[in-house]
Amino acid sequence: MKINVNHYTYRVSWSPEDQEHVGLCAELPSLSWLAGDPATALTGIMQVVALAVEDMQRNGEVIPSPIADKQYSGQFRVRVPPLVHRNLAIAAAEQGVSMNRLISAKLAG
Repeated sequence: MKINVNHYTYRVSWSPEDQEHVGLCAELPSLSWLAGDPATALTGIMQVVALAVEDMQRNGEVIPSPIADKQYSGQFRVRVPPLVHRNLAIAAAEQGVSMNRLISAKLAG
């Protein structure tokens, strides 16, 4: 399968320790690119990712799929201590909502 590296999840942020902007890719977290301005950091990380993916393809390595191209069910399981479960159940009951709605709202921030 051909991976479109433009579909990867890129982020640029300021690095206080480097005093430069750092470009990152969520799917390939070991890669980064430092630059004096955000646009150059983004261009740099995208080029590094493209080269890394080409190298991975040549070597028969598993290439991570872009997060944006994956399908999500909207469901996942989370294990919590019994006391946390109890407190969530109480909070949901007090608010007159399901625990699912309460937790979903908390996760959404």
